[in-house]
Amino acid sequence: MQTRTADAPRRPLVRGISLALALTAALLAGPPASAGPRAARPPVLVWGACPDGEPGDGFECATARVPLDHARPDGPSVALAVTRRPATGRGGRTGVLLLHPGGPGSSGVDFARNSYDALPAVLRDAFDVVGFDMRGVARSGQVRCWDDRAYAAAVDAARGAPGAGAVREAVRLGAGFAAACRERAGALVPHLGTGANAADIDLLRRALGEETLSFYGRSFGSYVGTVYAARFPRRVRAMVLDGAYDPRTYAEVPYAYDAAQFAALDAAVGRFLDWCGQDPAVCGFGEGRPREAFGELVRGLDADPVVGAGGRPATGFTLAYRLMFNINAGREIWPRLGAALRAAQERRTSFLLSPLSAATFAFLSTNVVVECADRVYPPGLPLLEGAVRAGAGSAPLLGPAIGFGPPTYDHNHAPVCAQWQAARPSRYAGSHRAAGSAPILVLGTTGDPDTPYGDAVALAGTLENARLVTFDAEGHTAYHRSACVSALATAYLATRALPAPGTVCADERPAQPPGRSTPVPEVDETREVIPRLR
Repeated sequence: MQTRTADAPRRPLVRGISLALALTAALLAGPPASAGPRAARPPVLVWGACPDGEPGDGFECATARVPLDHARPDGPSVALAVTRRPATGRGGRTGVLLLHPGGPGSSGVDFARNSYDALPAVLRDAFDVVGFDMRGVARSGQVRCWDDRAYAAAVDAARGAPGAGAVREAVRLGAGFAAACRERAGALVPHLGTGANAADIDLLRRALGEETLSFYGRSFGSYVGTVYAARFPRRVRAMVLDGAYDPRTYAEVPYAYDAAQFAALDAAVGRFLDWCGQDPAVCGFGEGRPREAFGELVRGLDADPVVGAGGRPATGFTLAYRLMFNINAGREIWPRLGAALRAAQERRTSFLLSPLSAATFAFLSTNVVVECADRVYPPGLPLLEGAVRAGAGSAPLLGPAIGFGPPTYDHNHAPVCAQWQAARPSRYAGSHRAAGSAPILVLGTTGDPDTPYGDAVALAGTLENARLVTFDAEGHTAYHRSACVSALATAYLATRALPAPGTVCADERPAQPPGRSTPVPEVDETREVIPRLR
């Protein structure tokens, strides 16, 4: 374990659109939420074999019926898929550990089941490990706005280096997606916000018979945990928020939040490409000029896409989309990224040229809808077009592809959400301080491409009772990417012992030539998992 104490928090990278824009968005955020309506009765969980489980895997499944609208606890309900694996009990049972994935859009049932074996024995012994598919995801009423054919047509037509008219096209596609959500899922989409998800979690806590919960949330799951702690602070036993969000900027100043995400993503890709220039023999891409070669590759794929076995084209947009997720794996994957870029130059298929799938479209549908339910963008097409141009223009490597593309992932939700006409009754608009909660552990990675390190600093400063651990590394999230971080977080979950203030871990696995280390698998954004500690 390598640790050191930070002399002072690093100043986060901030690239806001403008002070006026931030003030406008904050004013539109609305007043703090009230204490809320009478709580619903907890669901009755009838545990049995999981329909798609493997015999002997130890997991059991149930369905939890919760109110569609928590303001109407006796009204229509939605069914949530829940899974658990009971504590082994060898060291005495402590309670429930709820694992919440990122996204939004990833299956919590799959996250718990796929991550279980990677959890340290001390946690498996002491906790019932629980996961659930949040409303609108997978087995809990998957929300869909565009069908697969419409989504495929939009992403196949997208380009990595869009030309004139790209902003207007993004706005047009955003309006069409928002309209499709109203037409196809209008009764559900207003109720997919994180305020409702947090209320669902507390009903699950009650159904499980627990006074308090232990919680691990990664990426978007960190925002879910923040809102849960803010709404139910006395119900938190221990909480780890990994790859954390700055909750106020995310929910109340969304254009500024998007701009910072674009900047963090492009900075991470830029550091990878600069490494390719410094170590071309290991990277294998760019022949000493990787930034220029990357731009040429994107434009070349736009002009002449590589057609895969299924007949779908891989364009510069496909490359940018896949790189956006795979850069999250950190330095360890850099040699594989270099090899995949070289393969694309040679017009050979690779994981960076894999067309978006039906599973991806389901993930992205929820991703867009939940964030539109959670975030209020200031109205006005001129403001929207200007903000999209500014965000994409500040990130020349991937910004144009993602920012001007069809509705997909976090960074480019503005064209949909700024034209969102659905009500937001499930949006959480209260304080994020979680006053009175148990201590909360926040994990932040300095080179995080997805949730900028400054977000973790901001969240730790927002929560009334929080401790920040810094992972000085590339990549998204920290738990089980760092033995140092994992030891500290595991000890905290097991015993509630906090690391020393200012702790920094610096044990990232370096980029190594292929063949000298276990290959790092490519990232599948539809299948989130806590990795095995390496």
